[in-house]
Amino acid sequence: MTKIEQAYAPIGVFDSGVGGLTVAREIMRQLPNERIVYFGDTARVPYGNKSKETIIRFSRQIIRFLKAKGVKALVVACNTASALALEEIQPKLDLPIIGVLKPGAKAAAEATKNGKIGVIATEGTIASQLYTKVIQTHAPRAQVFGKACPLFVSLVEEGWSNDPVTLQVAHRYLEPLTESGIDTLILGCTHYPLLTGIIRQVTGDKVTLINPAYETTRGLHKMLKEHGLLNDGAYLPEGDVHQFYVSDAADKFKKLANYILPYDIDTTQLIHIEEY
Repeated sequence: MTKIEQAYAPIGVFDSGVGGLTVAREIMRQLPNERIVYFGDTARVPYGNKSKETIIRFSRQIIRFLKAKGVKALVVACNTASALALEEIQPKLDLPIIGVLKPGAKAAAEATKNGKIGVIATEGTIASQLYTKVIQTHAPRAQVFGKACPLFVSLVEEGWSNDPVTLQVAHRYLEPLTESGIDTLILGCTHYPLLTGIIRQVTGDKVTLINPAYETTRGLHKMLKEHGLLNDGAYLPEGDVHQFYVSDAADKFKKLANYILPYDIDTTQLIHIEEY
């Protein structure tokens, strides 16, 4: 592949469902010259209650699919897959890859003033303790308070981001964290930034919310530049800039995507991911 072809090649982004679109949105904003091939594993969402072995298998299937689409780099836009599969998969890959967990953890360690950091995530991410480990490599004295919020994913996927039921659930999940005195909260699942308004109602303005999507895109820019893969604008895409694929419920995904992304997408293609 020539340098021109490498620079023009798309970035592969994957998540268990629509949550990773918050990462895609940041890539579109920060890296407007880049193309994206997005895969949402909507048939098998949520990932947070599945075993490590299952998450690794799912991630390998998706990466094989994205590589078949000719991507130049990969973004694991799923905290559960970043926590449970990335370290297993990365050494065997011939493409640069970045997850959402480490950039978010680093940003939280830098943001906290009192050393008390909350993490909300899926059950799998919280159980892995990886956020705590990474935060404490940057801030050894930090106290990390983790809370699994499994219902948040389903509420987002249902389109209930501003529903009174979601606010009630948020109070149940988040009040123990605010009572512990945290001054920083990591939205440790890519679905959760879609609930920022409701989360802010519970935490108040004194708690800094960390959106790993923003930090991950900054890391992606650095990674692409280091590997000579950054599209600097010399090779601008034509036609359909971004492609979207799902494993189920394509119409529902497209509706949510058009709510989340800065522009409407025309098509979402259904694929049988188990074939990969």
